[in-house]
Amino acid sequence: MTSKPRVFSGVQPSGKLHIGNYIGALSVWAKEQDTFDGLFCVVDLHALTVPEAINPSVLNQKIWETVAIYLASGLDPKKSSIFVQSTVHEHAELAWILTCVTPLGWLERMTQFKTKASARETVGSGLLCYPALMAADILLYDTKLVPVGEDQRQHIELTRDVAIRFNNMFGPVFSLPEAMIRKVGARIMGLDDPNAKMSKSIGEIKVGHSIGVIDPPNVIAKAIKSAVTDSGSTIDTDNAAGGVRTLLTIYQAVSNASDDEMHARFNGKGYGFLKSQVIEAVCEGLRPVREETQRLMADKTYLKSVIDQGSEIASGIAEEKMALVRNALGIDFIKKLSK
Repeated sequence: MTSKPRVFSGVQPSGKLHIGNYIGALSVWAKEQDTFDGLFCVVDLHALTVPEAINPSVLNQKIWETVAIYLASGLDPKKSSIFVQSTVHEHAELAWILTCVTPLGWLERMTQFKTKASARETVGSGLLCYPALMAADILLYDTKLVPVGEDQRQHIELTRDVAIRFNNMFGPVFSLPEAMIRKVGARIMGLDDPNAKMSKSIGEIKVGHSIGVIDPPNVIAKAIKSAVTDSGSTIDTDNAAGGVRTLLTIYQAVSNASDDEMHARFNGKGYGFLKSQVIEAVCEGLRPVREETQRLMADKTYLKSVIDQGSEIASGIAEEKMALVRNALGIDFIKKLSK
């Protein structure tokens, strides 16, 4: 009997979780959870990479909210392990070890680091070393598949490179993960800028940039109505670009419409019709998630029980992997002497 492939992924509890996160990650996790052994983490340690932006009370609330959204999106704690990163200390321990193994140049070439660093006057080392922590998250669990957006593919490639480097230096400890990317909706662009990916951090502060997973219908409608399109007036689904392509992608991902259905519904129609259809599809598609999130946020006892259960499972796996890592590095002598 073949065991299910292990899947690991996570979301930072910062900014505003948006429809791009839902389409490219959360909905994929939920839809496929019967086919794999899933571990889904609220990566709160990743949220610390820009300490100037941390508000402890807001971060704490966001952690609870992210767990609730995971569940409301369809993740079943009986099928998947849901936990908070900082409750499993092996993530931080392995991250330091992998940071030591990872060449500086590998970290400096990461696209996200270059983009974020260029927008800041000062850059903390946590932002630079972020990919090593992400690699630790994945490699701790012998992860086979990592459901991510297209923009995260480079991080999975780095994780594989780090694993290979460690294995070559110290022995075959880590297995190599692969990216699992949705064909439709893997990369949703901002409603206000079709050339930039929809962002949780920008969506938190800029109205009209994103569609929040738990935004009420009036907010969703306002954002979509104000979405950038192009200089044309009618839709050609095969050749649409920019903001029109973004709206079509969102509609198709939420409605699961086929290419033929998209052609029949939208070709030759105006942009006003497109926006009205996207508003209707998104509001109805996200309604169950919003309502269930609100219900779950009122029951922190249940949320904590889910986190505790997931942390126990994750910790058991992580402890076994770290024992192999320490043994490979020769830093497990205390346990050996005690035997």
